[in-house]
Amino acid sequence: MKEQEKAEIKRLSDQLDKLTRKQATLLAQGDADAIALNLEACEKLTTEIGRLRNVREQKLGKEAQKLAKLPFSRVITKKEQANIGALKKSVRGLVIVHPMTALGREMGLKEMTGYAPTAF
Repeated sequence: MKEQEKAEIKRLSDQLDKLTRKQATLLAQGDADAIALNLEACEKLTTEIGRLRNVREQKLGKEAQKLAKLPFSRVITKKEQANIGALKKSVRGLVIVHPMTALGREMGLKEMTGYAPTAF
């Protein structure tokens, strides 16, 4: 689902980019009707891209709230990061969030952090 949203935003952004490039040639030609249609299409694409981004942010927000509600969280040490598979097997329900992911950036993380229902 996330990949579909991302792909849709990219596709619409590409269409918007094509229309903005086309705008320069339309201005040079001086075709007022074509310019108006192009501007209208640009506005529609801009609003749709904004809507899709808001939907995506809301979904991330819900996921961040769910993780924040888990009773235990702490930074994952370098030693644990080296053997992350064993750590995940030993702690049931462990969710690890990296600061460079969209979720990690939204949560404002500076280090790789683990969230779990029990202490680990």
